[in-house]
Amino acid sequence: MRWWILAAALGLATSGPAGAEVLVTVDKATQRMTVSVDGQERHVWPVSTGASGYATPGGSFTPSRLVRDHHSREWDDAPMPFSIFFTDAGHAIHGSRAVGRLGSPASHGCIRLAPAHARVLFQLVQAEGLARTRIEVTGNEAIAMGGEGAPGAPLDYRRLTSFNPMTMGIIAGEPAPRPRTP
Repeated sequence: MRWWILAAALGLATSGPAGAEVLVTVDKATQRMTVSVDGQERHVWPVSTGASGYATPGGSFTPSRLVRDHHSREWDDAPMPFSIFFTDAGHAIHGSRAVGRLGSPASHGCIRLAPAHARVLFQLVQAEGLARTRIEVTGNEAIAMGGEGAPGAPLDYRRLTSFNPMTMGIIAGEPAPRPRTP
């Protein structure tokens, strides 16, 4: 018996080609996402991970579900287009209208992308499958490192806050703000 007849009889020849391996790497220190397919880099995009007090979890994840048009029940019905959920706590990679904040920590723990980039990633993961996609989240949020992240690079603390105690507040001679009354 020829090998291809045996393979067809066993269902091996009709199973179709295997999907590609998708690796989504998010570096919180540089606020960048790299998307590779079968080991070949395809995309590098700016992202926003968790702002101070809202950490984006690190580690290796397999996405659990895709939702094209999701709205956050936790954060004022905020739109989360092209959501790729990767934790049981609800963390997702998703599109965001706050594109001016991309490249710096600004989210409540999710990984934000420009809407067009989120759509491309969503369609890729949908085509290749959740089981063939891995999400790797590394590093610390850039805000905790002064915005740089390259070993030995000088730290840039200008991104930490817009408050300058020498020109505003008590040191500059301004009275403390009064508490608001209802």
